[in-house]
Amino acid sequence: MPLIETKDLTYVYGENTPFQKVAVDRVNLSIEEGQFIGVIGHTGSGKSTLIQTLNGLLRPTSGQVLLDGKDIWAEPKKIRSVRFRVGMVFQYPEHQLFEETVIKDICFGPKNMGLSEEEAQERARKAAEFVGLSPDLLEKSPFDLSGGQKRRVAIAGVIAMDPDVLILDEPTAGLDPRGRDVLLAQIVGYHQVRKNTVLLVSHSMEDIARTAEKILVMNDSKAAMFDSTEKVFSRDKELEEMGLRVPEITKIMARLKEKGWPVSTALTMEQALRQLMPLLGKGGGRDDS
Repeated sequence: MPLIETKDLTYVYGENTPFQKVAVDRVNLSIEEGQFIGVIGHTGSGKSTLIQTLNGLLRPTSGQVLLDGKDIWAEPKKIRSVRFRVGMVFQYPEHQLFEETVIKDICFGPKNMGLSEEEAQERARKAAEFVGLSPDLLEKSPFDLSGGQKRRVAIAGVIAMDPDVLILDEPTAGLDPRGRDVLLAQIVGYHQVRKNTVLLVSHSMEDIARTAEKILVMNDSKAAMFDSTEKVFSRDKELEEMGLRVPEITKIMARLKEKGWPVSTALTMEQALRQLMPLLGKGGGRDDS
């Protein structure tokens, strides 16, 4: 049984008004436990609305979101419990920090779940370790931290609730290249240890290529593609028609293949080098026959 499933999921803003807009249009998805899913799409494609329906922040206009086979809106009064199992990290989550100390901020979610102070502290410290926050930072004010550190505090606050599904909306937005690489590595490390389901929304095709095993492509409110990362990025011309681009190294390898080089799709520089180095050692691998 899929962990999360959507059935003809539709969400309409301003329904029955002159400003009506269909943001998510009859989307059917099946997401298994433990998968790392990348979510991409141009601005206005419906991806942000979609992820907000998955943890009950938005109630579908029609259709269903199923968690472990059960409609999350079957009992509306219990929707809060769904949000503990499907944790959401919003874009620029550091803007939502408010407690006096880092440890109190990370403890906020676990305490709302009804955990004791001791249990919340234990979860908070473990979450802080996952995201690379050193113990000496925990008693500081979150407002005294760097931008990257604040981002990690906010993510730790969601991780501390130990959700079965972790949804991250542009978690690296605004970070410098080094900060982005560090944060992505920590998210991947967390996923490998926790083995939960992760949905990563990003405009960076390189970030998606490095992390996701499957990609959901949203386009004009619909799920245009949902397949393995390699298969989605091999459809580069279709993606470009949607206003999206594949990673540069993937595009280069595709062009080499078109010119007769015996190469396949590569998502990262490391994958490309593994294919190219043996060919370059032989003086090139182009087929001119």
